[in-house]
Amino acid sequence: MAVHMVRRLLAELIGTALLVLFGAGSVVAALLAGGGTVDYPALGMVALAFGLIIAIVIYALGTTSGAHINPAVTVSLAVVRRFPWREVPAYVVAQLAGAVLGGLLIVAMFGTRATDLGGVGSTVLADGTGYLRGMVAEAIGTFALLFTIMALAVDRRAPTGWAGLIIGLAVTVDILVLGPLTGASMNPARTLGPYLTNTLFGGSTPWADFWAYVIGPLVGGAFAAVVYDLVARPEREVPPQVPQGAEGAIRGRRVHGDQLAEGR
Repeated sequence: MAVHMVRRLLAELIGTALLVLFGAGSVVAALLAGGGTVDYPALGMVALAFGLIIAIVIYALGTTSGAHINPAVTVSLAVVRRFPWREVPAYVVAQLAGAVLGGLLIVAMFGTRATDLGGVGSTVLADGTGYLRGMVAEAIGTFALLFTIMALAVDRRAPTGWAGLIIGLAVTVDILVLGPLTGASMNPARTLGPYLTNTLFGGSTPWADFWAYVIGPLVGGAFAAVVYDLVARPEREVPPQVPQGAEGAIRGRRVHGDQLAEGR
């Protein structure tokens, strides 16, 4: 495996570990501070924690791996040919491993009581939120996330420097709206990491809900990427880009006459 690919996979592992540690970890902290309950103001702090750590990871690792830190992002970009399919399995494995590492670090910080405080920050379908409704909610949330990513991180017409902040805020908004229904995962890795860690340490894990957090984000994210290309960035107006490059940069080129110019 090429050295640059190893660096990219390590970046995805580290980035996803940080997402789970400080995102799902904030759920454990909120439950600890709130005596076992998370009211809406506390949910706001959880949403802020997720948004900030995602922004930090994007600014720190975006130029290395693209900072997907989410299998739904990787698959969605592959669907619209912004990322090579041959690299999808390696990215997803790195993200899942990072998520489990993040869950283990939560237990390292809070001890095994983390399993009693929300199952190491696990997402769970709320009472009254059925499986199908939860899946739809996760799809809608991931749609908003991927639409933001396409606009700010993929489209070369986007203003530079804003991607990390706005993508983080998109996750914050998603959690504020969807958190009371599903926990607003929008990321199969974010759900799997706490689930597996919680199970390893003897906690009660809602595995029956798991596939809602896989199917919903994958469908919603892919749909968002396709819709963005069809509506906001049609190829007849903006030339298509080649897949994501080795160092995580989205590089596009077009041929104009005899000159090879950068596409935008």
